[in-house]
Amino acid sequence: MNISTDKKDAPLILAIDDDKFMRLQLRRAMEEIGYRVVEAADGEEGLAAYRRWHPDIVLLDAVMPMMDGFTLCKLIRTQNICQTQSLCNPPPVLMITALEDRESVDRAFEAGANDYITKPIHWAVLRQRVRRLLEACRAEIDRERSEQKIHEQAALLDIATDAILVQNLDNQILFWNKGAERLYGWTSAEAIGKNVNELLYKQIKSELESERPIFDEAGSWQGELLQITKYGKEIIVESRWTLVQSEQKQPKSILTVNTDITEKKQLEAQFLRAQRMESIGTLASGIAHDLNNALAPILMSVQLLETKCHDEHSQRLLKILEANTKRSADLVKQVLSFARGLQGDRTNLQVAHLISEIAKIVKQIFPKFIEIYTDVPSSEIWTVCGDATQLQQVLMNLCVNARDAMPKGGILNVVAENIFIDENYARMNIEAKVGKYVVITVSDTGTGIPREILDRIFEPFFTTKEHGKGTGLGLSTAVGIVKGHGGFINVYSEVGKGTKFNVYLPAASTDESKFSQEIYRELPRGNGELVLVVDDEDAIREITKTSLESYNYQAIGASNGVEAIALYAERKTNISVVLVDMMMPLMDGPTTIRTLQKINPNVKIIAISGLTSNSQMTELNRQSVPTFLPKPFTSEELLKSLRSVIAADGKKN
Repeated sequence: MNISTDKKDAPLILAIDDDKFMRLQLRRAMEEIGYRVVEAADGEEGLAAYRRWHPDIVLLDAVMPMMDGFTLCKLIRTQNICQTQSLCNPPPVLMITALEDRESVDRAFEAGANDYITKPIHWAVLRQRVRRLLEACRAEIDRERSEQKIHEQAALLDIATDAILVQNLDNQILFWNKGAERLYGWTSAEAIGKNVNELLYKQIKSELESERPIFDEAGSWQGELLQITKYGKEIIVESRWTLVQSEQKQPKSILTVNTDITEKKQLEAQFLRAQRMESIGTLASGIAHDLNNALAPILMSVQLLETKCHDEHSQRLLKILEANTKRSADLVKQVLSFARGLQGDRTNLQVAHLISEIAKIVKQIFPKFIEIYTDVPSSEIWTVCGDATQLQQVLMNLCVNARDAMPKGGILNVVAENIFIDENYARMNIEAKVGKYVVITVSDTGTGIPREILDRIFEPFFTTKEHGKGTGLGLSTAVGIVKGHGGFINVYSEVGKGTKFNVYLPAASTDESKFSQEIYRELPRGNGELVLVVDDEDAIREITKTSLESYNYQAIGASNGVEAIALYAERKTNISVVLVDMMMPLMDGPTTIRTLQKINPNVKIIAISGLTSNSQMTELNRQSVPTFLPKPFTSEELLKSLRSVIAADGKKN
């Protein structure tokens, strides 16, 4: 038996068939694509050739005398009949036979064949199958070599204090060094093969995969992660991720180096708290010391005088003095609460109960000319983890501000709902993170807040109230409490039409599987419709356009009503829907809508605003604009509103 080509580096094919003419055809077919070929006429001869030549692939006839192909294939697969030097160990077997029945096919794969082809042979198909099997072998060798290289390199770092681990793209741990054992407490034997998310995170969060580090062009990422040890201790690590690629530049695994910075972060937190105390805290402590020293004897004296002065006039004056003294003491307490950032006791709370208690209080103490409404579907609202007293303080501060904004009466609404903040929503609000929230909305129909001071209302000691009627600490304290609970506050206001505060609190644990099915269901896609987005805020306009384009819509933008009118007049035959912000300079939303309707009475419009006032909704209804989208909105809300408007248009046509 001679090798049929001098190309020593070419793959070696072992062709085993009792038909001499078939062997000749196989050899020619393989030589044409540059492979070397060794022939054998039966099973026993093929076994000897296999032991001698160590082929890279075996082309094996199924039906032969003495020893058939099924038996030989089993020997190759189940017995260590040679120390092969071929590409794969053992090499792949491609079974060739005239048998086409299902039983023979099953028998071939049960014997260990990698592929199966029937006679008469289509030679192009055979060459393709051989190439595919050899490529699979090379890929397997590349994988084994890469993993071995990683193990060898990481072994050199076992003496490092950092935790070094390797995980595949399915998060399965492939390597775990001594530094990782010291940091996390898990031995290498315990860690390897485990899912890294399940091992190093206290709770597998629904957003964990969506927050998976995004590698830059260099194939690396670094950031801080909160993890746990084997014994449940929470630690903070500075993590550096490096993407390991194959020789073909395909991602294969991730090399991670973690440094424990828990103590460093604790020191940083202490330093930041110290800085805050040096500013506001210095003022607060000074006020507390001097003012409390002054207030204590005043309050005691007032209470003593009340027992001695019994006439009605004196009692009235003393009551006023006592009330204002206590109010001053409460102010000191409020300043200290803000400065110290008190955490309080946290427990799972029903938002409906919080709002119900606040509603009872405000209905008793607020003027009767203020109508108070609440809407909380208690059976559906998720729980939040927080301090009940602090959250009640937040809601009371907002309700009191609403009352003060309606000196001549109005409507106070307190509602709650569940919301899932997606990436689109989060891009509109820098403080938001993707996840589940309970949003409590406190809105009024009062005087509103001018746009030029809207960004300052949360600053400590900033107030628009008359001198002596406000300290400027209510909203700053509220936002401090909400941020301490992991949430954030949004405010929308229009002068003369009212104000709306949205308090977003992270939801406590819910049914993750059910929730995921609800949130991640397929969103409605467009059919290439053109949408005109009219908003004076560049970020919201661009993000909305990007979201629309991601779901098969076309989008163009206008920064004000005048620009929108010009664009619509130019392209009205192509524009399907117009999204119009209600609050814009130069030309506001209602005026823009009226002008668009003059150009085209059938124009489809979705109104957008951060503030939903009764007068605004009345105006929209009068203008025949039934669809309203509160800002900020999720991709789901945007796409559903669009689909509803477009579908309604289709039904009319």
